[in-house]
Amino acid sequence: MSTAFRRRAALTAAATATAALLLAGCASNNPLEEGGSAEAPEAGTIVVGSQDYYSNEIIAEIYAQALEDAGFTVERQFTIGQRDAYMPELESGAITLFPEYTGNLLQYFDEDTTARSSDEVYEALQDALPEGLTVLDQATASDQDSYTVTADFADEYQLTSIADLAEVTVPLTLGGPPELEERPYGPSGLKDTYGVDVAFQATGTTTVEDLVAGTVNVANVFTADPRIQTEDLVVLEDPEALFLASNVVPVVNADVADEIADVINAVSAKLTPEALVALNVQSTVDKEQPKAIAEKWLADNGLS
Repeated sequence: MSTAFRRRAALTAAATATAALLLAGCASNNPLEEGGSAEAPEAGTIVVGSQDYYSNEIIAEIYAQALEDAGFTVERQFTIGQRDAYMPELESGAITLFPEYTGNLLQYFDEDTTARSSDEVYEALQDALPEGLTVLDQATASDQDSYTVTADFADEYQLTSIADLAEVTVPLTLGGPPELEERPYGPSGLKDTYGVDVAFQATGTTTVEDLVAGTVNVANVFTADPRIQTEDLVVLEDPEALFLASNVVPVVNADVADEIADVINAVSAKLTPEALVALNVQSTVDKEQPKAIAEKWLADNGLS
């Protein structure tokens, strides 16, 4: 499991503790939670798994309902935990389908990868997966590092890309976790890749609050953070792939990939960055359950 994934999980948990408590009571029965091993599914059954992470569970529920609507028999194995717990079950065929994230999954199998952009990572991931696993179409939605600003700041300086920060006429202060200062995509990466000079301020779990308050004017925020919508933030485009791309991608048992591809690829085609953030808002702010969130999203997108 990559450092980036662990940090994403920790930051998301801190930002959405209330939602995590709410969802804790709705986890499905899962033998993997007790350190056991899932049984092989019955013939014709698609077993959909999810991480123990509200956003991932919502996507998994969307997959499950879309398949059920298409006439498939589905079993849910949700809130399993981290990759070390569920990857063996995927490889064994006990779990058939799982929502994943391209960059973090690629690093799990190939920690020395040099792929960075969305297309490069997706292609490299297909080569890195163990025999018997494959991926279907990736979504444009992602859950990865980004540089983000307030909408007001973006409007004032006409910002759409990280590169545009080089034209800002006021001093830039970058907020993020302490370790960001030494990361290759931190201040030095901004300078080397985009020619952008920033001062750094360690903001930790208050990064978004500091951005909104104006203590910092650029922040390291994950692209699926619901506060992007609720706080009216703008994720800056990253044309030079400073950050490792980590798009939502279905990992599937190769034996059933062709059978379910049309259904799941239709979901991925509709799962945009804005859509994923909105789904997460429904969980963390509106306190809706994954089943209801998925049902509404599928209906709204003409997929049920």
